[in-house]
Amino acid sequence: MTTEQIEKFLEKNAINETPVKVSFKTRKPVVGIFITKGDYSDLKSKNFWRIVGESNLENYSKSKDLNLARIFSGSEMTKLSVL
Repeated sequence: MTTEQIEKFLEKNAINETPVKVSFKTRKPVVGIFITKGDYSDLKSKNFWRIVGESNLENYSKSKDLNLARIFSGSEMTKLSVL
């Protein structure tokens, strides 16, 4: 997916930390939230996205620690859907 496609989806659906299912070309889907803080604009310019996975959501909601997130390439994403 392109940066524009992902950004448009986030503006409509997931900007308020709503869990999203992210499907990929070569790996299993990931459920999590997109992080739009910190280095968001720098990563976005390179089509990379910081996502906190489902297993770390509770800890992230308490601590807001960006180290609980992983960075994924937008070019490997095939589909985004709100849960």
